[in-house]
Amino acid sequence: MGCLQNHGCRCNEHKTFLAVAIVCSRVKKTSFFFFVLFLLLCVPCFGFLSALEWPRELLALDELIDCCEPPQIKHMMQVIEPQFQRDFISLLPKELALYVLSFLEPRDLLRAAQTCRYWRILAEDNLLWREKCRNGGELHLRKHRLPSPGFMYSPWKLAFLRQHRIDMNWRNGDARPPKVLKGHDDHVITCLQFCGNRIVSGSDDNTLKVWSAVTGECVQTLVGHTGGVWSSQMRDNIIISGSTDRTLKVWNADTGECVHTLYGHTSTVRCMHLHDTRVVSGSRDATLRLWDIETGQCLHVLMGHVAAVRCVQYDGHKVVSGAYDYTVKVWDPETESCTHTLQGHTNRVYSLQFDGTHIVSGSLDTSIRVWDAESGNCLHTLMGHQSLTSGMELRDNILVSGNADSTVKIWDIKTGQCLQTLQGPSKHQSAVTCLQFSSKFVVTSSDDGTVKLWDLKTGEFVRNLVALESGGSGGVVWRIRASNTKLVCAVGSRNGTEETKLLVLDFDVDLK
Repeated sequence: MGCLQNHGCRCNEHKTFLAVAIVCSRVKKTSFFFFVLFLLLCVPCFGFLSALEWPRELLALDELIDCCEPPQIKHMMQVIEPQFQRDFISLLPKELALYVLSFLEPRDLLRAAQTCRYWRILAEDNLLWREKCRNGGELHLRKHRLPSPGFMYSPWKLAFLRQHRIDMNWRNGDARPPKVLKGHDDHVITCLQFCGNRIVSGSDDNTLKVWSAVTGECVQTLVGHTGGVWSSQMRDNIIISGSTDRTLKVWNADTGECVHTLYGHTSTVRCMHLHDTRVVSGSRDATLRLWDIETGQCLHVLMGHVAAVRCVQYDGHKVVSGAYDYTVKVWDPETESCTHTLQGHTNRVYSLQFDGTHIVSGSLDTSIRVWDAESGNCLHTLMGHQSLTSGMELRDNILVSGNADSTVKIWDIKTGQCLQTLQGPSKHQSAVTCLQFSSKFVVTSSDDGTVKLWDLKTGEFVRNLVALESGGSGGVVWRIRASNTKLVCAVGSRNGTEETKLLVLDFDVDLK
């Protein structure tokens, strides 16, 4: 309005002029109408619209547009639309443009790359995609073939796309036909290890077998124990096994040679945990022993439990053990002293997790307890399961527990809250035998002969990864181990309905 006031015009004159424009528009005085429209839209210094109150401005525009013929409206669109089609990303400094794009979801970022060449260059920024990979849990790069020469593709973007396709294969893709690794005759596979392309299975037939996850070939059979193998650990090409023959053995996985036999326990070696070159073993003789696997020496003996030791964790500094005497003990192995005895469970302790700060114990009393490792205080008692908690896995503050009541629960150990219970129409029909979880999925196995995939965040059932035909009539899945791209399942039965074997499912992709 200021420009018109500088020319001596009054507000009433503006209103009168607009009123004439409206009247003329109604009688199809189109030439005069376009003259007024030109003044209103294309010559802001006349300020006709600013002379009116907001509702009257809209009314004036409505009346003017209402009188237009389709060709005239089309012309107006051609004049007006370019004003709203500014490429603001291209006008920003590159750093600011990338900051704006960083708020897009990966799917939207891929769409933005199709807008123009400059947007495509920005959307290939390596640091941008590295952050997307970090948020998605993909922190490793692989060498990829570049899709085409002449354009700088982001290695982190290719890593993200590869991981996305792998996730889709887990979720709903048709996995390649599983490799079937037959061995151990009709015996039970009691323990399973999987790292890289090496699988190690231990059995109550007194042996361990080393398999190639790529070819499915049995590359070594480790013979030497005189009793069933009930526990094992693996690092690189070193395998440690514990047996009912009361010994531990250290093996070279490449040659099959038994490097050391560790004597000392007076009953079955039921559990163990390896850290660097030291392994802690727990036995039914109620003791724990710390060994150096390079020399074969027993470094320390930890005595204090009054019943069989069922589970153990070791982080290089503290040893944590759970036993059939209903207690959990925290040890300083160097001094062979028990620093805390954690009391509260009213039945046998079967499972443990320890991250250096928190101890989580699962018991036959149906409860799970979260303890402070430094003070020994019980922080939370997690109630909800109806039977034995046979297996758990802890990552950061998220705990996943599997129970003989056929359910799996997801907990936040900091708050003690149960976040999800994996149940419903597709839940397991028998005891959960094993579980493993990633940033997106939970994989569970059961005595019902199935391996199920669940969504970690929502708790929703995704699909059955394995369903034995003998499930429900004797076929069971004893153990599972998974990597990012493979799933290894130890299956069989105790009544001869299912042959003992390993199934290896591959979900990897070839990113072209």
